[in-house]
Amino acid sequence: MNKSLLMMAVLMLALGLAGGYWLAGGYQKQVDGHSMVSSTEVKKPLFYRNPMNPEVTSAVPAKDAMGMDYVPVYAEETETSETAGMVRIDAATEQNIGVRTAEAKRKNLSRIVRAVGRVTYDEERIVRLHPKTEGWIDQLRVDKTGEKVKKNDDLLSIYSPQLVASQQEYILALNNLKVLEKSPIEDIRRGAEELAESSRERLKLLDVPAHQLHELEHSHSIKKSLHIHSPADGIVVEIGAREGQYVTPDTQIYMIADLSRVWVYADIYEYELPWIKEGDAVEMRLAGVPGRLFKGHLAFIYPYAEAKTRTIKVRLIFDNAEWLLKPDMFAEVNIQASPQSDALVIPAEAVLRTGTGSQVFIALGAGKFEPRAVSTGLASDGDVVILDGLEEGEQVVTSAQFLIDSESNLREATAKMKEPLKEESGNHQHE
Repeated sequence: MNKSLLMMAVLMLALGLAGGYWLAGGYQKQVDGHSMVSSTEVKKPLFYRNPMNPEVTSAVPAKDAMGMDYVPVYAEETETSETAGMVRIDAATEQNIGVRTAEAKRKNLSRIVRAVGRVTYDEERIVRLHPKTEGWIDQLRVDKTGEKVKKNDDLLSIYSPQLVASQQEYILALNNLKVLEKSPIEDIRRGAEELAESSRERLKLLDVPAHQLHELEHSHSIKKSLHIHSPADGIVVEIGAREGQYVTPDTQIYMIADLSRVWVYADIYEYELPWIKEGDAVEMRLAGVPGRLFKGHLAFIYPYAEAKTRTIKVRLIFDNAEWLLKPDMFAEVNIQASPQSDALVIPAEAVLRTGTGSQVFIALGAGKFEPRAVSTGLASDGDVVILDGLEEGEQVVTSAQFLIDSESNLREATAKMKEPLKEESGNHQHE
């Protein structure tokens, strides 16, 4: 009987231990399960976002076309931005999308404006020769375009009845002066002198050269034909009359151009216009004059744009003592634009152009990026001048900013969507 009681006690002890273990395990599972549910409730995603296109979202877990899982977005991620549009990115994601930054710094900015130029005549050195009287061309001594002439070269002789009559008046005035120059009456002497002087001046105004006037004064012999001389050095560009032709003051007999200095026209694009100003140094090379570098300056910027090309014409001036530069030659022109000193610049790729202006993303550290509206100025060699919106030393994002911009826009839109919900919740609590 004692043995039966002992075995019964052992059996009851075993059953008690087994039941306690089972109860303890069940309680632990219940506790663990409660803990898991609580954890899930805290970390429950608001939605899921496409990893390649942040604007595409899903309310439930999903995969994109490449089989990549959508990224869960939690409540605290949408509430940590201190300002509208601010983005927080963890270090791993920042490295994966290739975020790079650059410092806003001050430097001297310069630029060479390149253009194609066309050589032409200096309009200030073109002479158009017209006769001062009517008559017939007796002899044309320079009769070919392109010929070089020097100042006072004899170009042609012309027969004009008016010139013959003016010579006769001058001879009569000289003879009268010779008779009356010893007159005791001063008014008579002065009148004779004034008549001779006015007759001589009339011949000068008719372009009678000085040597013919001198010969006329000494020989008193009237010349049937008088010579017309070149008023300047240059080349004959046009000949408007031939031998035997009747000409009037309306007839352009010659057009003579001095090529010792030439103009060059070039077309500048609108975005390059802020760089240049009158007086800038210019360098020019021509295929027709290999190995030579010509130096000049920008003389004038025309006050209108070409309607078809949307360019602005500029006028450049070059000395041409050797006459190597010929009208209508084409040239490569480099305008040395005036440098912009102490300008605040950032890389041009850091600027995002929006419909209303320009913006950059500022790297604030600890994975935070803030959008900032900026005002931009000139651009050169991959840099752009910042006129307003940045301070020297700030770090701007230069790559992957389009992804950050998409995230920023989404964060800002989400924040705006939550504002009415918060206001509605607050009103309910108040009630």
